[in-house]
Amino acid sequence: MNKFIEILLVIFLVLILTAPIILIYIFVFITTKGSPIFWSDRIGMNNKIFKMPKFRTLAKDTPLLATHLINEKNLKFSPCGSFLRRYSLDELPQLISIIKGDLALVGPRPALFNQNDLIILRTKFNVHKIKPGITGWAQVNGRDSLNIKEKVELDIEYIKRRSIKFDIYILFLTFFKIIKNSDIKH
Repeated sequence: MNKFIEILLVIFLVLILTAPIILIYIFVFITTKGSPIFWSDRIGMNNKIFKMPKFRTLAKDTPLLATHLINEKNLKFSPCGSFLRRYSLDELPQLISIIKGDLALVGPRPALFNQNDLIILRTKFNVHKIKPGITGWAQVNGRDSLNIKEKVELDIEYIKRRSIKFDIYILFLTFFKIIKNSDIKH
């Protein structure tokens, strides 16, 4: 997507989402120990680590692993954490990362710094050469239900099909997936 169009869209989103963002921030602040914003080390373009903000959804002592790697009994949600994740509201602070240039609206979802299997496979197929996104082709085609190989195959397909029209299509699919609450395990 054109950077100018993307920034305009993000500014529009920030304007219409300011009130919900403030309310979520206050609610997380009141109900959770630690900062309401959790800064996660993520792998960006060219495998450079950047800090990605999210609303805190897990207890402070939860291991820093992808949630699919955490034993269910050790997954301790904050009082509003599961709700925020179910509707992807924990992702709203990432709009800042788009303005900073670390993320795009659409692209492969950034891996955690310690997801070595995903990082290695993406590097092998040059997925690491494009900017990661808040949403992506893999996100709308299975999200949490996909294994690493399937995610990378969808990332490769995204790179081959990448266009403004395809990005807009993915954004619409993302909106409907969030509304339907599908493919989200945690």
